[in-house]
Amino acid sequence: MINANYRAIKAGTWQGRVDSDSNYDAFRWHQWIEPIDLSKNDILPFEGELGIAFIGFCCDEGVGRNRGRTGAANGPQAIRKEMANLPCRFDPAVKLFDAGDILCESCTLEESQNALAAAVEKLLGLNLFPIVLGGGHEVAFGHYKGILENLMKQEEKPTIGIINFDAHFDLRPYPNGGSSGTMFRQIADLCEEKELKYAYLCLGIQKHSNTIELFKTADRLGAKYILAKDIIDSDDWNVLEKLDDFVKKNQHIYITICSDVFSSAFAPGVSATQPLGLDPERVLKFLKYLLRTNKVISFDIAEVSPRFDQDNTTANLAAVLIFSIVNTLSQIHNLSLD
Repeated sequence: MINANYRAIKAGTWQGRVDSDSNYDAFRWHQWIEPIDLSKNDILPFEGELGIAFIGFCCDEGVGRNRGRTGAANGPQAIRKEMANLPCRFDPAVKLFDAGDILCESCTLEESQNALAAAVEKLLGLNLFPIVLGGGHEVAFGHYKGILENLMKQEEKPTIGIINFDAHFDLRPYPNGGSSGTMFRQIADLCEEKELKYAYLCLGIQKHSNTIELFKTADRLGAKYILAKDIIDSDDWNVLEKLDDFVKKNQHIYITICSDVFSSAFAPGVSATQPLGLDPERVLKFLKYLLRTNKVISFDIAEVSPRFDQDNTTANLAAVLIFSIVNTLSQIHNLSLD
């Protein structure tokens, strides 16, 4: 149920350069985006060929609980600003929607995550592909719950494979509540509670960012992972084979990116910078490969923190990644203008 933690997008949020008011080939995203208010109950399901909906998670309470550097609550606004001037390189049959924001004001982190779950569930029910703009990486727990709630209306035992691009496992225990370091442990517990398969693959793990206990926890839970150094030192095929093996074992794929997986040269505006992180171009190849499996059901990007960014570099990177995702989905549906 959509509640007080939800806010529809404000008029005038999307602004940018206008090269033409009538020539679609000159349009930019801010000219094509349509608002959608999830608090309304009379929204009809999307009946077109491809509809994509953005929703912001304006929360970094989990980062604060995790003793990280807060600031990612302003990430959605910064990412939208960078996306506004992106060119429309897809057929007009592709529709972009902005579904507003989930807030964490005068409420708990858990309430915000539940509000996000309700929003994601509704977007999927409207036949839209959700792209969630973080926010702290605690976005993943609410996002996963929304996907699960939608699928359980259709399937008795859905299998959702989580592919996380991240320097951290985020598998810590949570005796005092969840944080941005506990989501995938929480999801494992949720799967156990509902007697569902837990499938988690993390790419970009850094040894200097995870304790030995976290590696042992990953092994106990059956989580898979690829170290950042093994991605950097190997060719793409080695990684793609592991992705292929993981995807084949799951009906649906949920992709989440923590921006700290990237080298700080590309993503300085994060809670925990990684000087030896991944190159975004490698990650883009993997994202495109995953999308072409036709199993990816939803996507989010987290930990874009404008407070620590330099020349909007990290927000711009997030926008470029989303641009590639939208274009790849358009190509899959034969709706690309490229």
